[in-house]
Amino acid sequence: MFGKDRTNAERFTPDLLADRDVARISRLFPLLTVISLLAPALLGGLITMSFWGAVTAFFWAGLVRVAVLHHVTWSINSICHMIGDQPFAARDHSRNVWPLAVLSFGESWHNLHHADPTCARHGVQRGQVDISARVIWAFEKLGWAHAVRWPTQRRLERLARTA
Repeated sequence: MFGKDRTNAERFTPDLLADRDVARISRLFPLLTVISLLAPALLGGLITMSFWGAVTAFFWAGLVRVAVLHHVTWSINSICHMIGDQPFAARDHSRNVWPLAVLSFGESWHNLHHADPTCARHGVQRGQVDISARVIWAFEKLGWAHAVRWPTQRRLERLARTA
């Protein structure tokens, strides 16, 4: 994460490099990181009118939030390649791990993500919570997302693992 070896962005993500909004967010990332850590501390201090309120908010809404986010993200890319079920045929060992579904906003339905990476919804089976798909759906309805690829029964049947 902090090493000098970096993925060749020109080769793998030329579309993102060409997107002005993505480039601006990338450029502003250090500032946005500082703001996301200091804003809760400022609010905590102002709400409680105390230094302790600022420190507590910085700890819980800043440091703990980032730690949980990173651990959930890294768990998706490690645990979800070791244990869980594989209802869809993928070229790798990706799996679904239900206990991470709510914390990861549905990203732990990892098997379909690898079987059909362009699909906007990962949790397609009955009872699978997929909060990120709901957010994408809302963005689509608001006109903020376009050409979204939703799962169809035909696509899912084609990807289903045959026992």
